[in-house]
Amino acid sequence: MSDRSPGCDRRISRQRRLSWCEPFSGEYDEEALKNVIRKMRLLSFPNSGSITPRSESEPESETPSNPSPLSALPDCTALLSDELLVKVFERISERKQLLSNSLVCKRWCSLCGRLIESIRLLDWEFLESGRLAYRFPNLVDVNILPASIRFERNSGILLSTESFGVYLNSSVLENDGSFVRKLDILPSERIDGGVRILSEGCKNLRKISLMNVGEEGLTFLATECEMLQEMELHNCGDFALRGIHRFQNLQILKLVGRLSGVYASIVSDIGMTILAQGCRRLLKLELMGCEGSFDGIKAIGMCCEMLAELTICSHRMEGGWLSALSYCKNLKILRIKLCKYIDDNPGLDEHLRSCPMLEELHLSRCQLRFKHGVRSLFLVCRAITGLVVEDCWGLDNGA
Repeated sequence: MSDRSPGCDRRISRQRRLSWCEPFSGEYDEEALKNVIRKMRLLSFPNSGSITPRSESEPESETPSNPSPLSALPDCTALLSDELLVKVFERISERKQLLSNSLVCKRWCSLCGRLIESIRLLDWEFLESGRLAYRFPNLVDVNILPASIRFERNSGILLSTESFGVYLNSSVLENDGSFVRKLDILPSERIDGGVRILSEGCKNLRKISLMNVGEEGLTFLATECEMLQEMELHNCGDFALRGIHRFQNLQILKLVGRLSGVYASIVSDIGMTILAQGCRRLLKLELMGCEGSFDGIKAIGMCCEMLAELTICSHRMEGGWLSALSYCKNLKILRIKLCKYIDDNPGLDEHLRSCPMLEELHLSRCQLRFKHGVRSLFLVCRAITGLVVEDCWGLDNGA
């Protein structure tokens, strides 16, 4: 039996609790206490968001000077495999958040880069250095049009088109009516070199937009990227299209010969014939600012037998090209946009044969004041079941 009474035990317990609040006057290990304080600071760092400054009386530790608390924290994601982290990143719907995650570390930067499939290039040196293909190895859609033009980065004048936008300097009015000088567009040799680097690093390309590319660049692209299906070409001449015959799976093509106020190149019947003989599997074709005549459209209709949709935009063709549309046997949709005239000399009505499979005709922002050309267009498209007229001028009951 204990000699102490219950009341005595309560008094002793109370004295022990009170003694913790009093200054500790006994002997203790000073270095061990400081190590405990450091560990408490590291554990409280993620919650507080700040680091408690070290007092002047604390001695320097034997570890490297001023170690970052973040480096002492364990990397929990290191236990996850790359495949698992990629699956987690795939669930992020916002692209901005995906780009923010790529700034965490080099590993996350590499993994997030695998998920980027479409990019618009602004810096040509980023492509030439090889960092584009290394940073984004799984690209499917690449637009290098903005990087193909030298522009003022600090300018407040923005030239925006349907395909690209560039910043201009204050001397734009001195360019003889053109907003972009020829010297501002990268030469074909440099464009071909960049296309070669891109095609060797990104072999899974499905769509690409190019400017001022030469025959050599198109040949590299066709050899390395066999699955390319859609392409947009700007400022390319007739003979640059000789490299296009190597594309075996090209189905959609937009060819821009002249863009008013920006640049001017010549795509004539020669280029259309080369195009028709090289791209026999085309399903959609858009000719913007192209020259030509009956012969060029006829070559496209006879060679591209699978062509189902044809777009003529801002054309500069000679009279009589309308009658060549009858050679497009499987054409179903015809779009005519931004044309000042349809056909200034379509010929006699007896020579205008209709397209047998044509179903829809779309007229957008065209001038229809020349009744003879408009009437010839309707004769060629007499078998259509749908007509769309949008923002056109000059259409009246007589037409």
